[in-house]
Amino acid sequence: MPKLTLDDIADLRAYERERDGFRREIIALKRMRRVQLGDFLTLVFENSRTVRFQIQEMARVEKLLSDDAIRTELRVYNPLVPDPGQLCATLFIELTSKDALMEWLPKLVGIETAIALRLPGGTRVRAVVDEDHGKQLTRDEITASVHYVRWELTADQVERFAAGVAGAGSVGSVGSVGSVGLVVDHPNLQIDVDLGPDTAAQLLADLRDGG
Repeated sequence: MPKLTLDDIADLRAYERERDGFRREIIALKRMRRVQLGDFLTLVFENSRTVRFQIQEMARVEKLLSDDAIRTELRVYNPLVPDPGQLCATLFIELTSKDALMEWLPKLVGIETAIALRLPGGTRVRAVVDEDHGKQLTRDEITASVHYVRWELTADQVERFAAGVAGAGSVGSVGSVGSVGLVVDHPNLQIDVDLGPDTAAQLLADLRDGG
């Protein structure tokens, strides 16, 4: 799937006409592309549809009318549209109290690279972070509550992922040898979940065709 261009972004009046239906579509899509990791980590796997929604909503709220303003948003968010062999996601640390934020954000420094895709047989593909994003949001003493991460798979790893999709279990189950899943192996947080079948199918499509 090619990256988004100016032609993919509707002007504000045209977007208002499609917004209700598009919003319902994206809510349903994100439901399949969202993975809960423990009590307060959530991954939303992005594709061209979710990214277009993000840009359209940003343009709507900020009243972005010029091509240059939209190009800026495209530069920011297009890296979240996966190429074949990639998965891209937004990682949310969903803490709802000041005390929890003060406790966990310092403890979770480095969380963005501590999440691995688990393939059948136990192989792990670790998340990587865009360098510009990492410079802005990663510090030695505290982490951010939102990160953008991606996984780069070889052709062989994509096929191993595909082999595990048929046996994908329920999100929240403990990983098994033949399943696909996600693992958090941070010093202060360890989680292992299988991907549900709908999520696994969505991600396999990204890996094979891009987002």
